[in-house]
Amino acid sequence: MKKTILTFLTLTFTFISAQESQQLNSYQQQFLNLSKLESGLTIGGYGEVTYNNYDSGPSELDVQRLVMLFAYKFDDRVSFITEVEYEHVKEVYIEQAWLNYALTDNTNLRAGLLLVPMGIVNEYHEPTTFNGVERPSLDNKIVPTTWREIGMGISGRFNNLNMRYQAYIMNGPLSYDGVHKLKGTNGLRSGRQKGAESVGSDANLATRLDYYGILGLKVGLSYYTGKTQSIDTSLIGSQVGLNMFGLDARYVKNNFSARYQYINAILSDTKQYNSSSGKDLGSQMGGYYIEAAYNVLPIGARQRLDLFLRYEDLNQHKAVDGIKKNLAFHRKEWTFGASYHLSKGSVFKMDYQSKGTALNNSDAKGQFNMGVGIFF
Repeated sequence: MKKTILTFLTLTFTFISAQESQQLNSYQQQFLNLSKLESGLTIGGYGEVTYNNYDSGPSELDVQRLVMLFAYKFDDRVSFITEVEYEHVKEVYIEQAWLNYALTDNTNLRAGLLLVPMGIVNEYHEPTTFNGVERPSLDNKIVPTTWREIGMGISGRFNNLNMRYQAYIMNGPLSYDGVHKLKGTNGLRSGRQKGAESVGSDANLATRLDYYGILGLKVGLSYYTGKTQSIDTSLIGSQVGLNMFGLDARYVKNNFSARYQYINAILSDTKQYNSSSGKDLGSQMGGYYIEAAYNVLPIGARQRLDLFLRYEDLNQHKAVDGIKKNLAFHRKEWTFGASYHLSKGSVFKMDYQSKGTALNNSDAKGQFNMGVGIFF
């Protein structure tokens, strides 16, 4: 499989042409350059309604999320961005809420509830920006999307180098609040604090660098380091160290597009954490996915129909002393389907997933999905 990935990436890079460029919609461009926001209030949003039909048991229909964006530009330098999210009709969250101060056209200071710039989907998770009804499992299980923390930092661009950078000091996932929160089945996901009365025992660092100097290609490097948060840092086994690295690439040429993402997270002090809690948190999590898509409609058409195929290999659990490696946490998944973009801001999706594990003699489980998504 490693040889297949290297061959795929080599072929992809070989096809790069100076006549092609990866386009971002106007909403994403505004995030990259807040100076383009008009003065006063800007309103946007996204949402998705999904249908999941599993091999066994009842199917599920869900208004998975509806998110409203409100951006206010006070003057040429100061802007505020927030997103209010309704999940499954009954849950309300703040997905982002941060104040931006533009030191220059290419340098911004930010403070508030910020998305951790790890991987592709954690920042660009609107349903029209990725293939598949559900977000990739690597982003859902390992990153874990949508991951946001309270902090402050700097974001900007080096125009002469065709690079964008981000660096934030933030609080981290919660590992102990009287109860140990983390375990092998979902890694860091149950530790997301989402800005809700967050515990802030340690300051963590989140950084990202994007390179877009080759037209049609965007490559990103992400790094996150620090400790999980605890209400009692003197308690042995209440915290774990976290170092997460990400590499991703997005490529577009004519009707063809491709994505690759790799995430690796190393957790330290998990032996003490498991001994204190009785949990089964592993010492390492990570994996990769590779995806290719082709638009079967003419490139100049108003609509787009992308047929895609994605393979994922992710492992949520590396054994530590006293904890046996759980092969059920090593997932191997295939997803293939179609994304029919009715317009630039609307999409109908359909796909089939085969989800297996590294367990001996285990059968892969199938799942058929449909959904509609909007983004404006």
